[in-house]
Amino acid sequence: MRVVVIGGTGNLGTNTLRSLSTDPEITQLIGVARRRPRLEIGRTQWMTADIARSDLVPLLRGADAVVHLAWIFQPTHDPYTTWRTNVLGTARVLHAVAEAGVPALVYSSSVGAYSPGPKDRFVGEDWPTHGWPEAAYSREKAYVERLLDNFEAKYPQCRVVRMRPGFVFERRAATEQRRIFAGPLVPGRLVRPETVPVVPDIPDLKLQMLHSSDVGKAFHQAVTRPVRGAFNLAASPVVGGDELAALFGARKVKVPARAVRAVLAAAWGLHLVPASPHLFDLVMRLPLMDTGRARDELRWVPEHTSIYALSEFLAGLRTGADEDTPALSKASSGPLRVREFLSGVGRTP
Repeated sequence: MRVVVIGGTGNLGTNTLRSLSTDPEITQLIGVARRRPRLEIGRTQWMTADIARSDLVPLLRGADAVVHLAWIFQPTHDPYTTWRTNVLGTARVLHAVAEAGVPALVYSSSVGAYSPGPKDRFVGEDWPTHGWPEAAYSREKAYVERLLDNFEAKYPQCRVVRMRPGFVFERRAATEQRRIFAGPLVPGRLVRPETVPVVPDIPDLKLQMLHSSDVGKAFHQAVTRPVRGAFNLAASPVVGGDELAALFGARKVKVPARAVRAVLAAAWGLHLVPASPHLFDLVMRLPLMDTGRARDELRWVPEHTSIYALSEFLAGLRTGADEDTPALSKASSGPLRVREFLSGVGRTP
C-alpha cells in the first residue's frame, strides 16, 4: 500500500506519519512538504512540493491513499494569502487526486468548520458546516467542505474521509503553536502554576482537546479502514473554567467575553499578537462534538485525556519544546523571527 501525506512536517503530519510507519501493510510512505526536513520518521520518504504552485499529479500517481493536512494559519492580516494556500491549494490537491486516480482521500477538516452550536449537549457529524464567516480559519475550512461535497458527487469512486478534530496539543508542537497563536513576545516560561494565580471564568468558553498522537492514530485508521464521511475527534473531559483552575491550582475570576475580545482586538490591531479576535469569536460559538462515530466505525478511542494533552503543551511552552522540522523548529521562532514580528508593530491591518 502506497500512502502520501501532504503537509507531513507539522503537528498533525509528524504524528500521522509516525502511526502509519508502524503498519506493515503500508509498503511505501511519502511525506510531502514545502521545505524538506532533516527529521527521519520511520520509513517516510520526503518529497518537496507547494500545493499552491507545484504539479502534484506525479507525486500522487500510484498512491492508494492521500492524506491532506497542509494548512497555513498566518498571516491573519492578509486573508488572500491563507485563502490561496488553504482553499485554492486544496482545490489543486483534489484535482490531482482525481487526475491521478487515487482511490482514497483523507482530509483534515476541523471543529472550526461547524456552524455555531450548543454548549450543553453534543452534536454529531450532521451538524451544519457553514463555519463562522468573520474568522478566516473557519471560513476556509467551511469552504473546503463544499469543495469536498462537489468532489464526492463528481468522483464517487474515490473514498473521501473528513476528519474534524478539536484543539490538538502536544509537547513538541508548543513552539509552533506559540508562534502561530500567541506570537514570539509571549514568554512561555511564565506559564506555570506559581505564576498563574487566577484563570478567567468566561461563560460558554468550553473547549474540546486531544493529543496529537491520538489524532495520528485516527488518521491511520481512516486510511486503512473502508470508511467514508466525517468523523469528530476529541478527548474527555470538555475543558472550561473549572478544569483550567484545577490544572493551574488557581482560582476563577469571572471575566466578560466582551472584555477579553476587546483586549485581543486591540493587540491584534497593533500586531502584538498574531491570532485575530475573530478566532476568539469562533471559539465562543463552537459546538461540542459527539465522537461516537469515530469510536464505532474507526475503532478509535483516545489514549490520552484532554487535560494530559493540555498539560504536555504547557510543559512544552515552559521548556521551549520543538522538533526538527521547518514547521515545528525553534528556528522558525528565534531572535530573527522576533525582530520580524516587532517590525510589524503599529502597522495598520
